[in-house]
Amino acid sequence: MILMASKLKNSYRPDYVSHPGITLLDVLNDRAMSQAELSRRSGRPKKTINEIIQGKSAISSITALQFEKVLGIPSDFWLDRQRHYDESLARLEERNQLEKLSGWLDKFSLKNIIKMGWIKQCENRIDQTIELLSFFGVASPDQWDVITKDTVASFKLAKTYESSIEDITTWLRMGEILAQKIYCEPYNESKFIYHLNNDIRNLTLTPPSEFQPKLRDICSSVGVAVVFVPQLPNAKVCGATRWLSPEKALIQLSL
Repeated sequence: MILMASKLKNSYRPDYVSHPGITLLDVLNDRAMSQAELSRRSGRPKKTINEIIQGKSAISSITALQFEKVLGIPSDFWLDRQRHYDESLARLEERNQLEKLSGWLDKFSLKNIIKMGWIKQCENRIDQTIELLSFFGVASPDQWDVITKDTVASFKLAKTYESSIEDITTWLRMGEILAQKIYCEPYNESKFIYHLNNDIRNLTLTPPSEFQPKLRDICSSVGVAVVFVPQLPNAKVCGATRWLSPEKALIQLSL
């Protein structure tokens, strides 16, 4: 039976890593077409066709277009199969590498981070590592080290407690995520100082439920994002300030 292109595209849902050459071989067998005949019709060397089927060569854009004309199966199908295969191999390699580095996960207060809803709980350590990396917006634990070293912030720490760098950076990252959602006017130093002296100090005499939204609104109007992030057990941080961009500052408080 000859497989139509639409049927082939709609029915193919691979659940394992397989080279698109396997699909090509299935199509050729279904049509009783030899590799030599495909080579003759497409203009691709027979060696190239054979290497694709054996999984030794990738299907290029030119080859996909040629297969489209000869086999009647759209080029984007072949390119999608190749992309899926390449991506799957990359993900497998990534998981193998992360499995070797899974001890990095143990440095963080995972239960508390999950309980606060900052990240979701995963079924295994590798997925949990990927989830935490996504939270930090980095590709690997090594890149987390780089970002951590490059992070510049002014802290106010509780001196009677020891804090872990992992919990502090997690707390800072959550503040950064929240601040990204706050629209701010470009930073205006003179206006910020004016509001600090005339409005903001008086707000400290009111309950948090009242002063927090007012403080956010006042500060965002002068280029300062104010966020409130609960402490983590090993990050006894009272507050931190830093620049997110030349025109946007961040004040992060734990209360």
